[in-house]
Amino acid sequence: MASPSNKGKDIAEESPSQSQPQQPQSPPNPPALSRYESQKKRDWNTFCQYLRNQQPPVHVSQCGSNHILDFLQYLDQFGKTKVHAHGCVFFGQVEPSGQCNCPLKQAWGSLDALIGRLRAAYEENGGLPERNPFAGGGIRVFLKEVRDSQAKARGVPYKKRKKKKKRNPMRSDHDVEDGTAGTSISNLPS
Repeated sequence: MASPSNKGKDIAEESPSQSQPQQPQSPPNPPALSRYESQKKRDWNTFCQYLRNQQPPVHVSQCGSNHILDFLQYLDQFGKTKVHAHGCVFFGQVEPSGQCNCPLKQAWGSLDALIGRLRAAYEENGGLPERNPFAGGGIRVFLKEVRDSQAKARGVPYKKRKKKKKRNPMRSDHDVEDGTAGTSISNLPS
């Protein structure tokens, strides 16, 4: 019988054939995709599945702006944004006071982001940039119309955000305090 002090030595001296069989080395897992990359892949797969479900099925290389517009309208059934119709009593109200039967649709921002991801995915999957159907004028016009109609339905006009001007990094606060920078009435010639 082996003594307790030799027990570890006996285990260490076992040959690999006597111990548990070794598992074959699997290749390392690919790095996890970013949230954007995962969403882009999911969106691309969903769009390709939509095309395959068409009668007759459409290959991505045969896809045109009409297929994309149909896809965007198909997605409206899964939307979560209430868009009031022109005849609705809440049309144009920022915060409606009650419920109505107006449809839920995809929000303009969601559609715009989706088109951006699909545009990138198209090119990543071998599509030529100059033939990218997601970059077509018809798609841009559709998105602009959706944006404008949703803004009117909410009573909030869409305004493009202005970019903030960057502060001059060469100018610091102490320059202003000691009068060495900037223009003021006191340092203008009379």
